[in-house]
Amino acid sequence: MTSIFAVVAAAFRSFFRGRRALVLENLALRQQIAVYKRAQKRPRLRSTDRAFWALLSRLWDDWKTPLILVRPETVIRWHSQVFKLYWRRKSRAKKIGRPRIPREYINFIRRMSADNPTWGEDKIFEELSLKFGIKHSTSTIRKYMVKRRCPGDRQSWRTFIKNHGREIFACDFLTQHTAFFVVIYVFVVMELGTRRIVHINVTQHPSLP
Repeated sequence: MTSIFAVVAAAFRSFFRGRRALVLENLALRQQIAVYKRAQKRPRLRSTDRAFWALLSRLWDDWKTPLILVRPETVIRWHSQVFKLYWRRKSRAKKIGRPRIPREYINFIRRMSADNPTWGEDKIFEELSLKFGIKHSTSTIRKYMVKRRCPGDRQSWRTFIKNHGREIFACDFLTQHTAFFVVIYVFVVMELGTRRIVHINVTQHPSLP
C-alpha cells in the first residue's frame, strides 16, 4: 500500500511544478525504467499493484501510454477479475432452507421414533405438539426419525421379480432410423421371468389402425 500512496503523492506534487520540470522528470523516470527493464526480469506484482492499474484504466484514457511492465490486455483482464470478485462477494448466497432445529429436539424425536417403531411422523407430531408444546412440520420430524428396515414385512424387488417374473410383462415403444433415414416405430413386449420376447411389431405409421 505504501507504494500506491507514494505514487498518488507524486501525482499531487506534479500539479505544482512547471511544465519543463515535469517533462524532464518524466523523461528521467522513463530512461531508468527502460534500463531496469533491460537488466532485470519482470518483477512480481502485488494485488495492490493490479488494483491500482485496474482503477487507473477506468479513470485515465491514456493509461496504456506509460505502461511497460505488462501488456494492456493483462490490465483489462485484471479489471475483469476484480469486477467478477466484487459481484461474487456481493451476490454470495446466504444460508438457505429451514434453520436447523435444536439438538435436544432432534434427540427427542429420535428417541420417540426408536422407542415406538409403529409411530410415524404424524403420530410423533401430535405427541410433541399436545404434550410438550413442540411444533415442527411432519417433514422435519421425518428427516430426524430413526431409519429402520423390516425385511420380514417387505420383500425386495429382486425377490418380487423372482416370485412373479412369469406373470409380469414389460413393454417398450421406440424409434429407429434406417440406412435411408426413414423413421420406423418399434413396439416390443418381453416376459421378465425368462427375458423372452413374446411380441414385436414395426411400422412407419403408428397412428394408422
